[in-house]
Amino acid sequence: MAARSGVTGFGWRSWRSWPRQIVSTWRSSLQFRTVGITVLLSGVAIALVGVYMSVSIGNDLFQSRLNQVLLESNRATTAAQGILNSSDAADRVQVQTLLGSARTQVTAASSSRLIAVFRVPGQEASTVAPQDFSTFGASTGVISSDLRGAVRGNSGEQFWQSVTLSTDEGTQFPGVVVGSQLTVPVAGQYELYIGYSLQDAEATLLFVQQTLGVAGIALMLLIGAVTWIVVRFVVTPLRVAAETSQKLASGDLAVRIPEKGEDVIATLARSFNGMADSLQSQIKELADLSEMQQRFVSDVSHELRTPLTTIRLAGDVLYDQRASFPPATERTAELLHTQVERFELLLSDLLEISRYDAGSVQLESEPTNLVHLVQDTIEGMRSLGESKGTDLRLVAPGGHLDADVDPRRIRRILNNLIGNAIEHGEGKPVVVSVDSNAGAVALSVRDYGLGMTEAEVAHVFDRFWRADPSRRRTIGGTGLGLAISLEDANAHRGLLQVWSSPGQGSCFRLTLPRGTSGELVSSPLPLPPADAHPVVAGFAPGTTKGHYA
Repeated sequence: MAARSGVTGFGWRSWRSWPRQIVSTWRSSLQFRTVGITVLLSGVAIALVGVYMSVSIGNDLFQSRLNQVLLESNRATTAAQGILNSSDAADRVQVQTLLGSARTQVTAASSSRLIAVFRVPGQEASTVAPQDFSTFGASTGVISSDLRGAVRGNSGEQFWQSVTLSTDEGTQFPGVVVGSQLTVPVAGQYELYIGYSLQDAEATLLFVQQTLGVAGIALMLLIGAVTWIVVRFVVTPLRVAAETSQKLASGDLAVRIPEKGEDVIATLARSFNGMADSLQSQIKELADLSEMQQRFVSDVSHELRTPLTTIRLAGDVLYDQRASFPPATERTAELLHTQVERFELLLSDLLEISRYDAGSVQLESEPTNLVHLVQDTIEGMRSLGESKGTDLRLVAPGGHLDADVDPRRIRRILNNLIGNAIEHGEGKPVVVSVDSNAGAVALSVRDYGLGMTEAEVAHVFDRFWRADPSRRRTIGGTGLGLAISLEDANAHRGLLQVWSSPGQGSCFRLTLPRGTSGELVSSPLPLPPADAHPVVAGFAPGTTKGHYA
């Protein structure tokens, strides 16, 4: 019993999944959709034609049978009236016998056993008048009062009515009742009703309808099969083109569409292949150009290190002896020392960017306590903050457990974010927050300085971009810090996002997965921050691969 119940449940689930499967196939298959629409429209057309033919044939069969019935009824009535007119019956027995002979004649002439004879009401009572007679049995009630009224009021005319007749067993079938008047000697006027069955016409019509139905279904299946074959010839090249374009989009630039024939599909294949050839050539040129550019930056950076080291040594000597120089020379030595340091930082950043562009960066991950890392970074930058009048604060409700990260790169991100916050914070406090949840750890750097517009936020991670080109950089940045920070975050499969609003400051949030194989679902720190104004606060994810609130 348990096994039977399981099979039943599986079948029920299979039936319930059919609508979803049909809808899915309808959306994904052009061939199925085309065949379905063709068969549906063909079915509607065939149904309309079939209904029209069925109605027309049914009307013709009924009219033909009705004409035959009226002719037979008129012939039977005339024959019966002739028998009645030729008789000199005078007493009740003779009249009864005479009317029986007339009924026999009606049955013979009309080929119908359904006969009813009723004396017309309203005549004078007669002792010789025969009693009413009917062989309709259970169908006597089909002779309606309207038909009887028409027959009584119009002697010498025929009237008919469509009815539903029934046998003694209760089987019903369509029929026609024809009524007229007879004049019986001595007895007066009588109503004569003859019933005719239309079973033969109904059977013929049913056979025609069944034939039309079977032919219609066969025709729809034939149309569906022909459409399927024809559409297959058209859809198959389109499917090949779609698969080829998907492979091309995924990076397989060598794939092409087979070219066969001289029709429109072949023209499409040739045009597509020509486009693919041109695209492959251009991508190769761009790749070569990018590789040359990366090699040039890397080579220049490496080649500049030797003369830069020499210049740095000479500059340090001059810088150490600046007190013995005249004021102008002393100032020159200080400027030389500062710019050489900045030049050295710029070379280091260019080398790092070239490594990312070349895809040769390898993380050196290790279990790291981010709270301790942030504390060390803040202590290292506290003197810079004090020189700008900025108070550096740490808020760490979570994040005390280790996370697998590259501490050198995370420290570099922190240095860039905190340095930018100090420079643009207008001497106001900078708050660094650290928190974590089950799958991620996050840190944010919040300042309350100038802030940025949405247009400026969209470019904040661009290389060498500055929100205000006229604003002088005071802490010696290279313009590559945030771009490298973004690359460091992406290398950790993390997200570096920014919120900023003019007059309210900015907030940068770094979210990292706890493990090397974890996926980010949510961030433990909010963005926009909780103290952002609800009206003017805006959020932009920067150039990251994804974002969440």
